[in-house]
Amino acid sequence: MTDRGAFNATGRRIEEAAVEKFRAVLRGRLLGADDDGYDEARKLWNGMFDRRPALIARCAGTADVISAVNFARENRLQVAVRGGAHSFPGHSVCDGGLVIDLSPMKGIRVDPVTRTARAQAGAKWIDFDHETQAFGLATTGGTASDTGIAGLTLGGGLGWLSSKYGLTVDNLISADVVLADGRFLTASATQNQDLFWGLRGGSGNFGVVTFFEYQLHAVGPTILGGMVVYPLGKAKEVLRFYREFSKAAPDELTIYAALLNPPDGDTVIALFCCYCVPLDKGEEVIRPLKSLGPPVQGMLGPIPYVAQQRIFDEGFPAGSYYYTKADFLADLTDEAIEVFAEYAATKPSPLSGVLVQTARGAATRVASDAMAFRHRTFPYAPLIVSQWLDAADSEENVGWARDFWRALQPFTGGGVYVNDLSHDDEDRIRVAYGANYDRLAALKKKYDPDNFFRLNPNIKPV
Repeated sequence: MTDRGAFNATGRRIEEAAVEKFRAVLRGRLLGADDDGYDEARKLWNGMFDRRPALIARCAGTADVISAVNFARENRLQVAVRGGAHSFPGHSVCDGGLVIDLSPMKGIRVDPVTRTARAQAGAKWIDFDHETQAFGLATTGGTASDTGIAGLTLGGGLGWLSSKYGLTVDNLISADVVLADGRFLTASATQNQDLFWGLRGGSGNFGVVTFFEYQLHAVGPTILGGMVVYPLGKAKEVLRFYREFSKAAPDELTIYAALLNPPDGDTVIALFCCYCVPLDKGEEVIRPLKSLGPPVQGMLGPIPYVAQQRIFDEGFPAGSYYYTKADFLADLTDEAIEVFAEYAATKPSPLSGVLVQTARGAATRVASDAMAFRHRTFPYAPLIVSQWLDAADSEENVGWARDFWRALQPFTGGGVYVNDLSHDDEDRIRVAYGANYDRLAALKKKYDPDNFFRLNPNIKPV
């Protein structure tokens, strides 16, 4: 039987009859610990977490999600919602509760006339881009194609098109949501506007989104992108160049900096860019990136947009151990650059690094209270990523990221990107939402008063 070990929050075993009744109403599969596929379905991208849910509902559609929410509520089960499972803090799986697994829900419909797309919440950006690029269209979609559309969108959505077209949430038109009481709502600018405000950055606190509708833009299939790589010894010079160049860059260009190791290589400083339109002007715009002397590697030029979306995929494989610390910076001062250079040279794992994300252009031209995602005035969002392969090395690698982060604190701007929070960052959730937090807490009380959806960067109901 697949309900062995299924217990609710009070420790009472869930009756087999209840589990079988639940199974009967699902079109997707219900997995328990004894079932084939259970171990694969509970596996996370971040190998730090090895959790064993009592049940996994692999939902085939919205009706299954409604049934799963009702079953978990009636049986007092903790719930984890799994989309792409690309969660740094491991929120996609719980111990002993119910995983509402959306990963089978990958349907995507593109309307090239209205330049919109409707996508189910189990899709990843690699799926989404495949469909939209058939029509030369795209929307801002992160920096790793293995990321789920749901988690990235609900947290905000920095990405290669941010400077030109804003964050992912700025391009969200509507969302279909299953609430904690099992009700189904559509949230948009004209329906349930308060919920729509909270979903755009509120990070899964208000319900299970089953469908997202996005505004698309003419992008690709070819853009100017790639990277130029310099030796670590030039890190300070390159970061100072990056600071000044990014300030003057046109909206069409999004540029990131990273300190990392190429496969089997020494630590380097790399500049990554995406110039989306028009290509005939792009060569002149990106030419200064090649002006800092002979690069270790130079791969800047026309590439498929889908290749740009996958540029970090190889460096973040599933199953590694990951730990992150992050912040926003008001400026990339010379003193902050010294910190970046110092810690890049002392990282205990060659797999670790830091990505300096840029938030400029269209991403900054939205009012800070227009939606839950608030931090629009900080131009840099550094993400420190520890990555290692052996659990015995966890303390050393986590310690490096924490020390790096503490050294940056004198230069931070008082905010953090919620999608970059780690599992031990509960005390920073208020910082992630800033002055929007109280409004979000009131919204949480309205739509989820019992904090049913709490395995997330959790906002407590007022």
